[in-house]
Amino acid sequence: MSPARRPRRRRTTLRWKIAALAAATALLVVAAVGVLVHLWTAHDIRGRGEARAFNAVYAATDVYRRTGVLTDGARLDPADLPAELRDPDDAGRHTAYDARVEGNVGPSAWAAQRTGGPGSPVLAVQVNLGPDHANLSRLDAAMAVASLLALAAAIPVAVYGAGLLARRLGHVAETAARISAGDLDARSGPTRGDDEVADIAATVDRMADTLAQRLRTERRFTADVAHELRTPVGGLLAAAGLLPPGETEDLLRARIRDLRGLVEDLLEISRLDAGVEQPVRARVPLAAVVAEAVARTGLEAEVGTGVVDATGQGTTRTVETDPRRLERIVGNLVVNAHRHGGAPVRVTVDGRTVVVRDHGPGFPPDLLSHGPRRFHTGTRERGSGHGLGLTIAFGQARVLGAELRLSNASDGGAVATLRLPG
Repeated sequence: MSPARRPRRRRTTLRWKIAALAAATALLVVAAVGVLVHLWTAHDIRGRGEARAFNAVYAATDVYRRTGVLTDGARLDPADLPAELRDPDDAGRHTAYDARVEGNVGPSAWAAQRTGGPGSPVLAVQVNLGPDHANLSRLDAAMAVASLLALAAAIPVAVYGAGLLARRLGHVAETAARISAGDLDARSGPTRGDDEVADIAATVDRMADTLAQRLRTERRFTADVAHELRTPVGGLLAAAGLLPPGETEDLLRARIRDLRGLVEDLLEISRLDAGVEQPVRARVPLAAVVAEAVARTGLEAEVGTGVVDATGQGTTRTVETDPRRLERIVGNLVVNAHRHGGAPVRVTVDGRTVVVRDHGPGFPPDLLSHGPRRFHTGTRERGSGHGLGLTIAFGQARVLGAELRLSNASDGGAVATLRLPG
């Protein structure tokens, strides 16, 4: 029975956030490993290709110098020889990598060496690395497939692990929500593991213990004060009857009646807080009970029904409820509408719903957000109310199992809606 129900937002659960993070991390690791393996393999292919070409050109040059025969695919001054090998230095190792691809040849590793002194022909050997690069492409594809399979296996594990954590956190969050809703006996209890979640659960339980103890102390204090005040207030009222009639006697009696009303309200709140109140249900005509409650307040309010029959007259519905508590709720709402709102005040009965509306400034934003607070009134003059009327109305509605919601009308004025259970 919160005074204002906030819309529930669509949210991404912690389980899927953790699973998405784990999947993204695994994907980055797989991508990094794949790139490193690809670069290392490509570098190895190039190094081995250049070594093969150098060994081949060294052997072919030796044979050519002795016999004049070209072996191992060696060529003299080939036209497609890379530019950096066209004038090789005899003192260095002359290899080069050629990334060009022509047909089925390429990329290639080249090695070159002069067959004699300066100006002599250049003998060169080309080693085709195309098959090795084809194997590299197949390795990349195999790694991609293996990575996808590993990722497909890792995601369910991550979802399961995240689900375990999310369930533990959800249990703690549910306990905190129950405590926030007023269930001071809710506890998370011991949780599995010795980690931050267990620490949070223990902290929530300790917080609930402290809060429950403070609230019990406050309730006992309120009840004790109210009980202790009943006797002296009754004595004051009797003593006021001994005063001679006059303005002073009337003023004193009015103040004592206010004090007695405050004491009775505090006693009622203490009983509601203690949870000892039980409804005495009876089947009664709802519209008649509401009209009687309005009449008991002595205040002007228009009572009507939201449903009419074929003759144009309002229909009467009987409900099973506690009429005394229902009258208390409606009476407090009407008094609050007159005290803090503005005329005209209209009470509408529609089915199992009772709506009390005024045409004043409306409920304050903090009241709509946090609900009524004891001794907190919307008026500046403390003498115009103690701020207990709405608190009692919400407490009595809770006993009846009814829902009481507060809102403001779009065209101005406060609206209190009471929905009785079916």
